[in-house]
Amino acid sequence: MVIILDYGLGNLRSLQTALEGQGIKAKISNDPEEISSATAIFLPGVGAFRDASNALWDSGLAELLRKRSGEGVYIIGICLGMQLLYDKSFENGEYEGLGLIPGEIVKLVEMPKIPHMGWNNLTIEKEDPLTKYTSTGDFVYFVHSYYAKSSGDEILAYTEYGEKIPAVVRKGNIIGFQFHPEKSSEVGALLLKALGEIIL
Repeated sequence: MVIILDYGLGNLRSLQTALEGQGIKAKISNDPEEISSATAIFLPGVGAFRDASNALWDSGLAELLRKRSGEGVYIIGICLGMQLLYDKSFENGEYEGLGLIPGEIVKLVEMPKIPHMGWNNLTIEKEDPLTKYTSTGDFVYFVHSYYAKSSGDEILAYTEYGEKIPAVVRKGNIIGFQFHPEKSSEVGALLLKALGEIIL
């Protein structure tokens, strides 16, 4: 079973529709029993890191996600959901992430326009089954003001916006997209197709 985690933040239906378009049947749920039997869990997210972090930790879903990740279940973060995979964020304070990928979420600086909103091209950093249909120069759709700062070992693809911004990351069964694949036209669809071949 593939679950799209419903914790109060995220455009869940559009993600569900995009996944179904690639043959990935996903159920929107926050039921601990269903999450405990899932083979892959999508963690979408829009808005502030603080609100998302509090919602996950206060509900017990954060501990459940950490447990399931340790059992080898795929955890896939999208946009804010990807940022939640890291240790912590400094968005309007300091807030705890899931700690599934080492690193911190910090603010974009010295750019003429923040948030970073719109289409930007990817640079493929590492070959991986997740990016088998993706090429350097492909454009995807971003909306964010913060980004992941880490050793970079997990980066499969990045974009440039004043900084080298991790765009597609993977650490074993932990996967993240800083952009919205469900809003990224054919490139996003092909990324979800490749993802389906990994998680199904």
